[in-house]
Amino acid sequence: MILTDEHRLMAETVQRFVREEINPHVPEWERAGMFPAHELFPKLGELGLLGIKYEEDYGGLGLDFTYSLVMAEALGEANCGGVPLGIGVQTDMCTPALARFGSSELKAEYLAPTIAGTLVGCIGVSEPGAGSDVASLRTSARIDGDDYVINGTKMWITNGLQADWCCLLVNTGDGPVHRNKSLIIVPLDLPGITRAKIDKMGMLSSDTAQLFFDDVRVPRRNLIGEEGKGFVYQMQQFQEERLWGAARNLRTLDRMIDETIEYTRQRKVFGKALLDNQAIHFRLAELRSEVEALRALTYRGVDEYVAGNEVTRLASMAKLKSGRLMREVSDSCLQYWGGMGYTADNYVSQFYRDGRLSSIGGGADEIMLTIIAKLEGTLPRN
Repeated sequence: MILTDEHRLMAETVQRFVREEINPHVPEWERAGMFPAHELFPKLGELGLLGIKYEEDYGGLGLDFTYSLVMAEALGEANCGGVPLGIGVQTDMCTPALARFGSSELKAEYLAPTIAGTLVGCIGVSEPGAGSDVASLRTSARIDGDDYVINGTKMWITNGLQADWCCLLVNTGDGPVHRNKSLIIVPLDLPGITRAKIDKMGMLSSDTAQLFFDDVRVPRRNLIGEEGKGFVYQMQQFQEERLWGAARNLRTLDRMIDETIEYTRQRKVFGKALLDNQAIHFRLAELRSEVEALRALTYRGVDEYVAGNEVTRLASMAKLKSGRLMREVSDSCLQYWGGMGYTADNYVSQFYRDGRLSSIGGGADEIMLTIIAKLEGTLPRN
């Protein structure tokens, strides 16, 4: 993948936005346990950053996914993980299926204002008993006249407390688990919906909710695409989410290494800089090499995706490697900061907490390994 001047201009725009509109408020939003999405998203919408890859008819820029990658990587300028995560849900997790398979009426009602930032969206897949195992979800939608009647619970819903609508994956039939699911747009101000905040160890500025649906009536016209195709649609959404997540971590990984190099260069122990210890500068060199390998893998995955090729294998590899590197880099770098690394406001400790989600959210490491092994032909058959 070759970055053009247009790509670089977009990266500069995103980084400038982060420095001016996000980073000054991170300490406040971390303490509050939530960033104000309804204030921040319209500002992103004005810049066209919430609809980069979507149709111009609905307010998008009509660009390809390479520009989404550039934005995701540039969001690594943020001093926390929670706000970029909330933005990514809006741009690359709850909207791809709507944009690709939704009716023109649904896109006018939900996609266009989401691209503008006047509506906040979320994606409802995980449940208390069904996280990475999407096929086992239990939330259901039965037909009653012109409505679906929805019952069930969704868990770990990013933007869930503030969202105006949810792209909800539900069972709409009793057939095989991969063919009985549908995606439905659910306005979250309907009777029968309640929300509860989930407290977390990291990603504090990102609100996360449990959603409860008790006989919630939604018009059948809110169905995305065809009934029974929801599992397939969601698997396609996952590919964009996983590539986005890998790209999102790249700049953060580099910044943790950069910050650690600077600190260990200045910090003196036994009369010499910490960085002069071979164990440290060799380890940082090794970590930097791993980050560049991840960048190459992620860029290749996006390049193949834009070309219209199947990228499940590459996206799963990038997701797996990204999550593990977030853990490895943050842990190694934090060690070199000593006691300073254990303070709450340290940049590396921030991502020691926030980055841990990368190996869980959007499909745990073990699910990525299962997918890769299946595509390698090495997964045992039952």
